[in-house]
Amino acid sequence: MKIATRIQQVTPSMTLVISAKAKAMTKAGLDVCSFSAGEPDFDTPKHICEAAKTALDQGKTRYGPAAGEPALREAIAHKLQADNQLGYDRDNILVTNGGKHSLYNLMMAMIEPGDEVIIPAPYWVSYPEMVKLAGGTPVIVPTTAENSYKITADQLRQAITPNTRLFILNSPSNPTGMVYGPEEIRALAAVVVEADIWVVSDEIYEKILYNGAQHLSIGAVGPEIFARTITSNGFAKAYAMTGWRLGYLAAPTELIEAAITLQSHSTSNVCTFAQYGAIAALTGPTDSLETMCSAFAKRRLAIIDMVNSIDGLSCVEPQGAFYLLVDISRVGMDSVAFCQQLLAEKYVATVPGVAFGAEGTIRISYATDMDTIERGMERLNGFVRSR
Repeated sequence: MKIATRIQQVTPSMTLVISAKAKAMTKAGLDVCSFSAGEPDFDTPKHICEAAKTALDQGKTRYGPAAGEPALREAIAHKLQADNQLGYDRDNILVTNGGKHSLYNLMMAMIEPGDEVIIPAPYWVSYPEMVKLAGGTPVIVPTTAENSYKITADQLRQAITPNTRLFILNSPSNPTGMVYGPEEIRALAAVVVEADIWVVSDEIYEKILYNGAQHLSIGAVGPEIFARTITSNGFAKAYAMTGWRLGYLAAPTELIEAAITLQSHSTSNVCTFAQYGAIAALTGPTDSLETMCSAFAKRRLAIIDMVNSIDGLSCVEPQGAFYLLVDISRVGMDSVAFCQQLLAEKYVATVPGVAFGAEGTIRISYATDMDTIERGMERLNGFVRSR
């Protein structure tokens, strides 16, 4: 059977591949320490689950509007206005099957062959693949540990060509955990306005911040940048709702209507009763979020110290999310070989940096318990020392 060329040019998600392999090894009875998946190890808060159960009891099991339940779209718009100072209304919102789906819808509705999309590296694994599926050209701009893995305004300006259509901004970042400060956001916004291009701000980790780091939505800088901003977000990370598959896209109505048309012919509406859980997440108590962030903060400090104590490894301190990008370049192995052998020999699952456009690194997720972190880092130390 001949497979479509568009699929042949796309690489399977390495994070999902490694996560699946680690789960299979665990199922086979092996003691695997997995740091591969970006998934909080907390249960979804009870009030969210109860809201979904109530919706089931009330018969919220039928098809709904492709754009999402009106009450959820209203709640998302209110959240963006109150939390992010973004002037979106309900008609500017599309509820999607996870944050990833919101970005896929955006690329398919906006990007055409010949369009260039600027992506700072290290990047989330799916950004370039989505651009390629839409027929666009990913333009990768490397960043360095010395600049905390952040693209500068000058780098962005130099990467822009007459074919540039979109710039992808992810803060807090996956895989680095870096957070762009307000002044850095304002400088990038000025370049976007100056060049009259679009920016999509992926803010899925906005609630997970450390040491006083501030999250500023780029669209809140001013009316000119807001008019060129698309915002992507979701419920997976902040509310431990990864399996619920709930995300959203906020954008000008023309783009939202185009994305609704696309979604109406692909997935239709997001699971109806799950959307009532999302409403509860936005309108209910935040103590569960605070508990998770407190736990992540403690794990972050511990794992940074453990990694930096291993001879041959180093890392830049993350300011948000729950990832550590570890420099393995002094070990003398490429990132794929390093991760494969680490998993085979020490039963420790990590993700090769090459998947994020950052060869010479590995990504460690510390969204797991402290016991796993301590055992896993001890094994990592033993692995590096044996090289």
